[in-house]
Amino acid sequence: MNLQALLEGVQAHHVDALDLVSLEGGFYLLSVHSRGKSHVLRDEESNVIHLRSVEHARDLLSEMPVIPFFLVHSSAYDEMCGLAEGVREPLRVPISLRSAW
Repeated sequence: MNLQALLEGVQAHHVDALDLVSLEGGFYLLSVHSRGKSHVLRDEESNVIHLRSVEHARDLLSEMPVIPFFLVHSSAYDEMCGLAEGVREPLRVPISLRSAW
């Protein structure tokens, strides 16, 4: 999904939420939840858009109507040895789509 399709989807109320997913290496991906499916935000050439920070995402989404927006971090405990098996959900924290400044 590209930025234009995302904007159109939000305006048509087809987008449920956005997840800003923190990945190892200090970058983020934007995951779009729409009609029970997840899509990664891509540019016009279908390359995944890598974001540098929460503020970078907010700048990119500055024209977007306000919708639920979450910062998502995977659990580091999943990579540790000796822990009990089982599913560990990532940390998913609601954040503002607009900067507090």
